[in-house]
Amino acid sequence: MSTRAESYLVGVIGEGVIPSLSPAMHEREADQQGLRYLYRPIDLLELALPGAAVGDLLIAGYRMGFNALAITHPCKRLVLPYLDEVSDDARRFGAVNLVLIRDGRFIGHNTDFSGFATALAEGLPGASPERVVQLGAGGAGSAVAYALLSTGVQTLDLVGRNPSRCSELAARLSEFFPDATITARPKAELPQLMRLASGLVNCTPVGMAAHPGIPLDMALVDSRHWVADIVYRPIETLLVRGARAKGCRVLDGGRMAVRQAADAFSIITGRRADATRMREHFRELIAAEEKLRV
Repeated sequence: MSTRAESYLVGVIGEGVIPSLSPAMHEREADQQGLRYLYRPIDLLELALPGAAVGDLLIAGYRMGFNALAITHPCKRLVLPYLDEVSDDARRFGAVNLVLIRDGRFIGHNTDFSGFATALAEGLPGASPERVVQLGAGGAGSAVAYALLSTGVQTLDLVGRNPSRCSELAARLSEFFPDATITARPKAELPQLMRLASGLVNCTPVGMAAHPGIPLDMALVDSRHWVADIVYRPIETLLVRGARAKGCRVLDGGRMAVRQAADAFSIITGRRADATRMREHFRELIAAEEKLRV
């Protein structure tokens, strides 16, 4: 009888994924659990491929023996037509960030929503759910909106550069959360919306190293707001830093990054990930990056 440990081959498909910290976090956790685990980036930019190539890449992954493929920008919606099965939550908000490959079948999951929900509960316990403004309604934004409503947010105002996408998401989520008020609003209404809001969540790329800046006028933020950002590189975005300076309770993107990775690891391996251990490793990785920048 063979005693060889089961091995896992995992990848992540998306644009600019080579610097991703997910491979390192997954591989370290696997090492701690005595698993053989290889996680490789499949960068669309490096391969000069469009997001629409995700279907071909799934098939190639199956043929090469991959157990799972993480899916990130710009493929979280584009991947849906190629899947044989989608988890109930991911189907409801229409975005997938993890595809399991089982017996030649592609099974879609989403750990962005579960990761954000857990991060919010841990990082901002007691945050008022009365009214939240969310900036951005893309793949990650769809998952975060679903998470916010799942945790009891009563009114959710979606603001994005693509009004039709915000409207579509608001209509879709209203079917599953009929007791909540979900609106798609133009950016011009942010001053009015922020006066009414108890919280703010940034789901746009603004604040990333490649997209520096702040996603809204900081004059609209005051100390009564709680503020969350899903951007984690840098961990201290200008939004997080500015909100903290104003006395706001803040949630950086690192908590979601770790929690979604832990949930994905558990789905792939069937073993519970040690999220505390993964968060410590994440902090080590971020600290090492910051040293290199100095």
